[in-house]
Order: sequence, then structure tokens, then C-alpha cells
Amino acid sequence: MNHSNTDQTAIGFSHLGLTPELLRAVEPVGYEKMTPIQHKSIPIMLTGRDLAGQAKTGSGKTAAFGLAALSQVDNSINEPQVLVLCPTRELASQVMAAIKSIISDKINIKTALLIGGEAMQKQLRQLGNRSRIIVGTPGRINDHLKRKSLNLSATKYLVLD
Repeated sequence: MNHSNTDQTAIGFSHLGLTPELLRAVEPVGYEKMTPIQHKSIPIMLTGRDLAGQAKTGSGKTAAFGLAALSQVDNSINEPQVLVLCPTRELASQVMAAIKSIISDKINIKTALLIGGEAMQKQLRQLGNRSRIIVGTPGRINDHLKRKSLNLSATKYLVLD
């Protein structure tokens, strides 16, 4: 039996250059070793280059773009810096849950979930709390842009999920 360590998924997250705070946050979530999509995409995303990735459901895509995005948020900028657009409310809710599981109470980054069918007042409160990461559906994002309750001028990271 060959025990050589050529399996890309056996590589952990520590070599990526993520902040110690972010590395500590991924441990309790159960992220120990990278999946193939994470191994291939996170280093590219951390350089700021554009990337189109495709992988099966459950392969770790959300964690890949979530970790890369979280590592680039600057809390000194009081505007949204990450926008994740999802085609459905259900997917947007799942993506937000995954991002919040990484953030937990260990990382001080505010988020806002902007989807139709949810109370506008709740979303306005989230935006008023200086959310740095926005996850939403195109219709509701557009509603907030028209109301001028969402300013994307500082956004440096866009994910089309």
C-alpha cells in the first residue's frame, strides 16, 4: 500500500496565509483539510484575481469563497466590501448560515441577509449596523440600491453563486 501524501485534500488551511483569527474560527466548524475546489480556488481568490469555479453540491464552494472573502474584509471601512448574489432566497439563506458559522463569535464582521419575503426593517437594521458582508437575491439588492439604503462603492469582492 502506498502511503505517499499526494492527495490534495490532505492539505490544511494553515499554509494559505489566513489570519490566525480566521484559522481559529474554521477549526470548530470542522474544516480540517481542504477539498479539491478549496485547494484550487482559495489561493487564486486571495490574490484578488477573478475566478469561475464549478463543483458538486457539498464540495465546499461556499467555504472557499467565504474564507477568501472574510480574509479580505477591512473593518476600518464602514461599508459593505463583499457582495454574494444568489438566485434564490433559500440558497442565500444557506450561504449566510455557512458564512456565519465561520464568523461565529470569534470574528467581529457584521453581515446582512437581503432577500425578498423578509422584513425590510430588519434588513435596514442590519445595514445600519455597518455590515461588511452582504448576501442576497438580485431583486432585494436592487430594492435597497434604489432606496439608497445600500452603498456598494467600497465593495471589492463579488460572488455570483
